[in-house]
Formats: sequence, C-alpha cells, structure tokens
Amino acid sequence: MHRNRNAKIVATLGPASSTRETIEALFQAGADVFRLNFSHGSHADHSQRLETLRAIERDAGRPVGVLLDLQGPKLRLGTFAQGKVCLKEGDTFCLDLRSEVPGDQDRAAMPHPEIFKALVVGTDLLVDDGRVRLRVQRCGPEFAETRVIAGGTVSDRKGVNVPGVVLPLSALTDKDRADLDHGLSLGVDWVALSFVQRAEDIAEIKAIVQGRARIVAKLEKPAAIQSLEAIVAESDAIMVARGDLGVEMPPEQVPAIQKRIVRACRKAGKPVIVATQMLESMVSAPVPTRAEASDVATAIYDGADAVMLSAESASGQYPVEAVRMMSAIIAQTEVDPHYREAIHAEQTSHKPEPADAIGVAVRGVSDLLEVSAVVAYTSSGYSALRMARERPQAPILGMTPRLAVARQLALAWGVYPVLCHEVMDVLEMSDWACLTAKKEGLGVSGDTLVISAGVPFGTSGTTNLLRIAQID
Repeated sequence: MHRNRNAKIVATLGPASSTRETIEALFQAGADVFRLNFSHGSHADHSQRLETLRAIERDAGRPVGVLLDLQGPKLRLGTFAQGKVCLKEGDTFCLDLRSEVPGDQDRAAMPHPEIFKALVVGTDLLVDDGRVRLRVQRCGPEFAETRVIAGGTVSDRKGVNVPGVVLPLSALTDKDRADLDHGLSLGVDWVALSFVQRAEDIAEIKAIVQGRARIVAKLEKPAAIQSLEAIVAESDAIMVARGDLGVEMPPEQVPAIQKRIVRACRKAGKPVIVATQMLESMVSAPVPTRAEASDVATAIYDGADAVMLSAESASGQYPVEAVRMMSAIIAQTEVDPHYREAIHAEQTSHKPEPADAIGVAVRGVSDLLEVSAVVAYTSSGYSALRMARERPQAPILGMTPRLAVARQLALAWGVYPVLCHEVMDVLEMSDWACLTAKKEGLGVSGDTLVISAGVPFGTSGTTNLLRIAQID
C-alpha cells in the first residue's frame, strides 16, 4: 500500500485511538508512524497499543514505525494553602525549597534545587506556559526573590520554564529510565528524548539504548537551538517541538527557527518531524482552519520528512478525519509545481564521500531517465536515508533484510520500506529489486529502476554502487 505522497505522518495514540478498529483506520487513512506518549497512560496501555500495531503490521504486510516519546523532567511549583493566588504586576514573590509549607500570596515552593543553582539576577521564570512571568531580583542556592513582570492566577503544581539558562539536569528522569526500559523490551523503533539542551543529552541516552532503537531529539529549549548543529550530528532524527519552543521563546521567532532546524536536518540527511498544534481545531471540529492547512503545507514546502498529530489523534473527536486531512494536504502540496522548486532551492552542499556521490548521481539519473522508482538496498538504512536527502522525483523503494530497519525507515521522506531476504550478489539484487517494484505497484514491465547499494553487502555505511535496471 504505497501512499501517493512523500512526507510522512506521525499519529499519536491515546484514549480516542486505543481500539484495534480505530488504530487500523488511522493506518489506512495515512498514518506511517505511531507515537506512544509516555507522559500519559500506563505501561499496560502502551503495551496493548503496540501489540495491536504489530498485529496490524502483520495483516497489512507493511512495516509500521513506533515512536516512544519520553516525558522528560517536569519542573513545577508546589501547592498553595488556598489552591491558587493572583499575582499582580510589580508584586514581589519568593520561591524556595520548602515544599512542606503551602504557598501563599508572597511565596511558593519550587522543589528543584537545580534551578536555584543555575539562576542569576535578571533571569526570567515562566509559570503556567508563560502566562505569568517572574524576574529574579535576588537569589541563592535555596531561594529566589522575584518581581512579577506579567501577572495572573497561579494554582497548584503549575509548570515552570527557565528559558535563559542551561539547567544542570539530565534529560532522563527515573520515570524516563523505567519507561525507556519498558519500551525497549516491547521493541519500539524510535525513542524521542524531551528536555534536550546539549549534544551530551543524546549521547547519554544512546549509551543506554545501545542501538536497540534510533533516537529523536525533541528541540523545545533555546539552549538546544544554540547547539543545533552538534545535536543534529549526534541524533538520528529531530522533532521541532513548537509548543514548548513557543513558551520559552517569543512566538514570532518560532517560524524562522523551524525553517533553520529543517534546513540543518536536510543538510545532515537526518529525518525531521514538525510537531504540535498542526491541526489543533480538529480536536473538536471535523475540518481544520485555513491557517492550519497552510501551516502543514509550509512544513512540506520546507522539506520536512514528517508532520505530527498530537491531541488531534490521541484525544480528539475526529482522529481518523485528522489523519485523512493531513494526508490530503501533503498530497496536494506535493503536486504543486512550486513544491519541487522550493525543496530543491534548499538543496545543501554534499560531502566528498561515495555515499553522497551516489546520491547525487541517483537523483540525476532518475530525473533524466524518468525512472519509476529509486531502489535503495540497505542493511542499516543508510543508503535509503542518503537517497531521501536528495528528494528525487521517483518514490524510494527501501529494501532491507532487517525488520527493525524497515520499521525505522517508515519515518523517512519518500521511502517505501519493504522487508526482503539477504542478497548475495549484484545480479540477484537487481532481479529482486525489479520483482519487488512490480509487486508493490511501483513499476510495470518495461519501466526503468535506478538502484543504489553498498558492496560488500551487509556492511553498514558502504553505499558505493549505482545500477540501472529494467523491469521484465
């Protein structure tokens, strides 16, 4: 079942999409990768959903990607004696570590010593997604005296963001480590790490995962943008977490940052997901706003590998309609003649290495000969990702003998992953590619294929071969 589009859809599962019937409908409507959000739900809930996904995968005969999204550290205030307080601009408000003492009009607990260690005079703290802004006037290792810059009501356990500093916190909490262990035991394909501030955060989780899944860095903090290139280099993929970025940074800066992130990922050949509030109104309405449709299209014009649905598919009233609408927007955008101009205008420089040389050659050959498909025979996924980086006109048939790799490639732009057996020589590879393209509806007798692979077969990162073949 080949989608008539290149960009992929990530759909979040939740209460509105937990039955076999609904999950299968989401897949049929166009979802390529399914997100399990470990900020909500129990391990049993996620185990059941993954079991359902694998059953759907077996029945469909097509690899399905699964993304585990870790919650990350959640910085919160303590409780208040009256449940809430109303802070006015100009008020003095103190924060301290005394979590056993309920807050009042003058103070509240913030049981995170790491924050106090990082604060300096002039630092802003954002409470409740930025609805209330506090500025540090005086601080120490156990307290901060602040002035209210933007007032409002603050209630129990509201979240706190500290956008101006790098916090001395691991991106992995004890809960995350338990969730990660559970997810890896289930066999998830991708793990999304929240609260990424630096490349070392990615190295930390990769040391734990040990290649059992690929890592997505969620970019939601200003510190991460300052270390963008290093984080992209260390990660396997990137998620543009626009909701949190819009809290910690001025909203007017988010569109430009989104474009910068997508450009950096395309340059590196790493998949990039644009996420958060893409079709938000479809949580409660059967159609999106025109602005939301334009938002999705903009991400596609920029060259994003995937766009993501969160509440729309997890808890909304119209989960299947949201996936169907997103698929339609992508397909319509990709047939626009200006789409090709836009994504090729963003084409970046190449490395002087065989994989990039083969990628450039494959795109040139596929455009000149009007091939029906580009075939990447790959054991690690590397060849297919290098092909995706070039954004060829023809669909990319990602053939791999490894099921885990096939599932991971479900996230990559234009790649139609297919599980195949190990091939022993170039002739067998060509014959099998032609048979598979014909079987999967990506070509008919007489059509031309352009094939890339690495020789010797089975060795990761050795893309060094290009072959032109004709389907019998």
